Amino acid sequence: MNPVRTGSPRPLRRRRRFGWPRRVFAQVLLMQLAVATGVTVLATGLFLAPLSAQLDDQAMRRALAIAGTTASPRLAAGLTGGPPSARGPVQTEAERVRASTGAEYVVVMDTRGVRWSHPDPVQIGRVVSTDPSAALAGREVMEIDSGTLGRSARGKVPLRDADGRTVGAVSVGIEYDSVRDRLLGAIPGLLAHAGGALAAGALAAYLISRRLQRQTHDLAFSDISALLAEREAMLHGIREGVVALDRTGSVRLMNDEAQRLLGLGPEAAGRPLDEVLGRGRTADVLAGRVTGEDLVTVRGHRVLIANRMPTDDGGAVATLRDRTELEHLGRELDATRGLIDALRAQDHEHANRMHTLLGLLELEMHEEAVEFVTEVVGVHRATAEQVTEKVHDPLLAALLVGKATVAAERGVSLRLAPDSLLPDRLVDPRELVTVVGNLVDNALDAAAGTPDARVGVSFRTEGRTVVLRVSDSGPGVPEERRELIFTEGWTTKAPPVHGKRGLGLALVRRLAERRGGTATVAGGPDGGAGFTVVLPDALSDAPAEVPSGVPAVLEPAEEAR
Repeated sequence: MNPVRTGSPRPLRRRRRFGWPRRVFAQVLLMQLAVATGVTVLATGLFLAPLSAQLDDQAMRRALAIAGTTASPRLAAGLTGGPPSARGPVQTEAERVRASTGAEYVVVMDTRGVRWSHPDPVQIGRVVSTDPSAALAGREVMEIDSGTLGRSARGKVPLRDADGRTVGAVSVGIEYDSVRDRLLGAIPGLLAHAGGALAAGALAAYLISRRLQRQTHDLAFSDISALLAEREAMLHGIREGVVALDRTGSVRLMNDEAQRLLGLGPEAAGRPLDEVLGRGRTADVLAGRVTGEDLVTVRGHRVLIANRMPTDDGGAVATLRDRTELEHLGRELDATRGLIDALRAQDHEHANRMHTLLGLLELEMHEEAVEFVTEVVGVHRATAEQVTEKVHDPLLAALLVGKATVAAERGVSLRLAPDSLLPDRLVDPRELVTVVGNLVDNALDAAAGTPDARVGVSFRTEGRTVVLRVSDSGPGVPEERRELIFTEGWTTKAPPVHGKRGLGLALVRRLAERRGGTATVAGGPDGGAGFTVVLPDALSDAPAEVPSGVPAVLEPAEEAR
């Protein structure tokens, strides 16, 4: 039977997994340490490999130098004094050289290869163990070889007598163990230096990793990758334009909505902002030369609201919102309010006329009542006819008739110049309605409340070009401000409920410039301001209308005031 276990089971311990770290700074630190260690080991190996060969070469050259010094004519003369002997002059001289130089052996041999000297006297008189032919042939030899005394670094030179004849050879050997000892003795110092370099590299890697840790906010590579993917999705998914600038004012990033609102493409990245957008208010707002919140700017036909936030690296991030539709709705609201004002003025005027007509009828002044009605109807009809005779486009004619009623309510005389003529072949009537509406509204605001208040409107055509002039009897525009008033956001009026002011004249100039025309202001004939707008290609190629020649003056009826 299996034993029954009692008591509560022990909780399972989670094994700690040791593997590749997730944090950026830790991965970079390990990689830098690995690189530093690998470089140190490689450098040490590359240093030790030629060091062994250098030590061998030094030992062989030392042996060759000792052999060359030993091989003198005096030593050669000793080979002719008798047979090889352990007590002979050749052995005595060779042992003296060996003792003074620290060589392992100094062997003198004759042309037969018979030893005349050797550290072991027993070997004297015997033939050498290695081939002496190269040295006996007159050549110097350096080599690492093994003989009766073991492995050694050897140098062999020919031995010549006083007449220069080769009578033998001298072979000198340096113990190879001493060369190996020198190599092994150099390793601890080399490793100490390598360890110091590795420690310095490890410290530098740690400091760099700590700086990287602060800059990456201790995130893992996977977190950074996820944040980058989320940022890309967010930037290209939101319906607000985002423009990131670096400290030099160049475009660092621009999402799809910003490209659409500003009319730019991906090639704008990396280029200076002023070069991409050109000089103007939009570039000034995004570059921070104009400060404030919810700054209004116009780019092409779009009305934009911009906000700019500086970043820690000296750059900035600007957001753009499209207010074009909202601005259109606001202007439609203004137009509706103007229509309501016109209807209210007409209602007030109509009430006065009805009261007058009722009084005439109650007084049984029937003929006077008929004349009064005829005159009133004629005035209104004349006003509308005078406009339509000169302005053949129905939208623009209706606008001017409505503005005439509003002007009458405000005590302003709205005059249409006698030589005005606008045929019914406008390419974009709404565009001209926007221009005329803005200029006439501004002129009414400027002229209202002044003595003999009046506003003049003039249309002239030159081929397909329309020239519009609007003047008023207001205070005028100072010469130093005549360019400033066309800047987005510049206004002297209180903002309306639906948004901001300072866009009307900017839109007028943009509409004109978009067609290749101009919008300027100067002094008017009535002492106030005179605006001139030139719109090239505003008319189609249809035949021009024949002017009727009937002067048109929109004077408000006295009783309507």
